[in-house]
Amino acid sequence: MKRLRKALFRNPAVQSVLGALAASYVWLVRVTSRWVDENRDATVDAWAGSEPVIIAFWHNRLFLMPYCWPSQEPFHMLISSHADGRLISKTVSWFNISTVTGSSSKGGTQATRELVRLLKAGTSVGITPDGPRGPRMRAGDGAIALAKLSGATIVPAAVATGGRRLLSTWDKLIVPLPFTRGARVWGTPITVPKDCTSENLAQLRDTLEDSLIAVSNRADALVGQTTIPPADAGEGHHARA
Repeated sequence: MKRLRKALFRNPAVQSVLGALAASYVWLVRVTSRWVDENRDATVDAWAGSEPVIIAFWHNRLFLMPYCWPSQEPFHMLISSHADGRLISKTVSWFNISTVTGSSSKGGTQATRELVRLLKAGTSVGITPDGPRGPRMRAGDGAIALAKLSGATIVPAAVATGGRRLLSTWDKLIVPLPFTRGARVWGTPITVPKDCTSENLAQLRDTLEDSLIAVSNRADALVGQTTIPPADAGEGHHARA
């Protein structure tokens, strides 16, 4: 039975149906909730299509990601090549969001090249610095390297809802509930100079991690939710890069 469920989940037709249902649910949460924004000026130029940025958000807020891009301008998001990644691709396509497939373990170099190409062509992209395998809320090097190669700035972002369920996954995935309060918070943009040293890159990675934790905690506070702690040292599927 477990094998049958996995086979069904990987079926393209089934994933299309599940993606449409998930998108409908995301839309329901958005239209039935009362929203507040904080520091939206950090991204208004990108929403207008005049300045591409890298939107960074934690993997556990992936379900809420479409709220980070309230624009009809082109947007691409990096996803994994696994079945759950394909389902995410089906879901976000309903919100005018395209996807690039890749990860740190498979297709990473090709995906990075494509993201750099998109950014240099004027298209904003989204990335989860702790995805696709964790540790939870611990930033790897991907977003910083992408910013260095492309010249685009990174904008940390977080979305929270007052009603939610946390799944028992490695990232504590947030499932928002409808008819609640919602908050979108953007952090101060981070610029990565092309002549950065390895030490500087590590410092900027720490800055990104601290900023993402801060905007996530702020978004949770705005809707009266408890914060989600980052993974302890050694927790998660692999050590921090």
